[in-house]
Amino acid sequence: MTSEVPSAEAVQPTDRGPPVIRTVAMPTDTNPAGDIFGGWLMAHMDMAAGNVAARRARGRCATISAEAMTFHRPVFVGDEVSFYAWIVKTGRTSMGIQVEVWRREREGEATMKVTEGLFTFVAIGPDRRPRPIPENA
Repeated sequence: MTSEVPSAEAVQPTDRGPPVIRTVAMPTDTNPAGDIFGGWLMAHMDMAAGNVAARRARGRCATISAEAMTFHRPVFVGDEVSFYAWIVKTGRTSMGIQVEVWRREREGEATMKVTEGLFTFVAIGPDRRPRPIPENA
């Protein structure tokens, strides 16, 4: 199984709309090696996907899985990090949301995709049980 690694000349997507989240990676977000901790990226990916899920379901949603995580490149302190998320599948109570993460160097314009993953959410009712997703988005 091979993974396509984007080049430094890659351009952030324009067909996905604006990023759901955009932030700057800070020193407190690093792992012991000094790079941005993968768990920090995954937490932000989950937040971005959750935002998209809640808007589509018009209410509370819960993450039920995160899969197909692929880390292409590291993120460094000071990088601007953009999280794009969009729905790829909607079922009766659940939805699949693809998330891509792109970095821009702090002092330049070079951008590159650093990770991506597929998150599954289920719409949750007041009883904390799965509920149908409304037909009309």
